[in-house]
Amino acid sequence: MVRIIEFCFLMLKVAIALLLAGMVVLVFGNVVLRYAFNTGITYSEELSRIFFIWLTFLGAVIAMREHAHLGVDSLLRRLPPLGAKVAILCGQALMLGATWLMISGSWTQTLINLHVATPATGISMGFFYGAGLAFGIPAFLIILWDAFCVLTGRIDVATAEFVRDSEDQAVLDDHPTPSLAQPIAKP
Repeated sequence: MVRIIEFCFLMLKVAIALLLAGMVVLVFGNVVLRYAFNTGITYSEELSRIFFIWLTFLGAVIAMREHAHLGVDSLLRRLPPLGAKVAILCGQALMLGATWLMISGSWTQTLINLHVATPATGISMGFFYGAGLAFGIPAFLIILWDAFCVLTGRIDVATAEFVRDSEDQAVLDDHPTPSLAQPIAKP
């Protein structure tokens, strides 16, 4: 099961890369055509917007799984383990509620706009609003799993990192630098 989930998230990353590449090609190609040949791709702007929305929502799913969203957990670190567990579970419950609103709103908008076509490409606007479902459903399951792991003790609230404090810290975590306690030996 773990391999299937890993494969699905790998495919999400590939889809994000393809969407980004598609956006670059469409926008750059349209700029070149406008300035060099005084023409353009009619559907470039519309497709780029749809690609960007899907890229954003799929990226948010990956960030949710990797706990890469920015947040502040300084209060959480000062609480005793039971208090931290309760606070995390309350936060997870609030996130589940907000994600459920996202899912239900996206579902409603998808159904309402299923037969509405975009002006340039003719793609259904249901596809546009479906990006909210593509984020909401996996995010709901990820939050539910994290809450289950906290409840059952699979995640130790004292050592777990549910958010990143800053982007600078994320860079430092990925590329550790030598500290003063461990000087670099000179040859």
